[in-house]
This record gives sequence, C-alpha cells and structure tokens, in this order.
Amino acid sequence: MQKPTLSYLHVRPNEELPLLEQFPPFLAVLVIDEVCEEMWRWEASRWLAASSCRYVLAWGQYCEDWAESVDDANLEAFDYEDIPEEKLVMTTSHEEEELDEVFWFAKHRARHPTLVLSHTVIVHVAERGRKDVLEKQYAQA
Repeated sequence: MQKPTLSYLHVRPNEELPLLEQFPPFLAVLVIDEVCEEMWRWEASRWLAASSCRYVLAWGQYCEDWAESVDDANLEAFDYEDIPEEKLVMTTSHEEEELDEVFWFAKHRARHPTLVLSHTVIVHVAERGRKDVLEKQYAQA
C-alpha cells in the first residue's frame, strides 16, 4: 500500500479553477471559508466531478449545498444514468462539526467503495490561503 500523501490547493471564489490532472484518484477536503456565487459553485463542482476526485468532504460556508452540487455534477457527467463504481464521487457535508473532526474522519474513516484513495487534497476556497495552518491541523487530526 502506498504511503498517504497530502496536497493543499487554494482557490479564490469566482476565479478560474486550476488543472487537477496531476493528482491520482484522491479524496478532497473542501474547506469553504467564503460564500461563492451559485454559478461558480456549480462550475467548481463540475470541475471536481470531472477530475480524479472520488470523495468530497465539504466543510464551511453552505457545505451541504456544495455536497449536493458535487453529487449532481457527478450524475450529470453520466447523463443521469448509472455511474461506474470507479467513477463514483462520494460526498459528505459536515456543517455541525469542527474542522479537526472532519480531518480526522478524512484520515481514518472516509473510504470509497471500490478504490483506495491514498492521496488527500485540501481544497481551500478562500480569498487568502492558509496552507501551513490547514496542513498542520490535518497532520494533528
């Protein structure tokens, strides 16, 4: 089994989204610190569903809406037909939890039904990044 790896990706709300092709199938912890325009949230959800992201844990501003958007984007990508298990994007929202708890769940409990996701990406939606703080917080979970 591969050693789990962690990456941090800062995205500014309502701006262009970067490529994700450098990542193997991954679990994303979506840390939403800013309210975003609905159309951009849908664009970002499609971006995640079209990538190699296979699990999204959404936490922060309107995280339930984000989880639903990713679910819908994954369905849309397959014309609302059956999604192959290896392309399924699992989602959870964590509106009532502390971020430490979400990081712990990501590290110790979140599992895809068919894939081993040994790479985690903290996708931080915010005007200003907090790479060092969030990576340290994740490491301590």
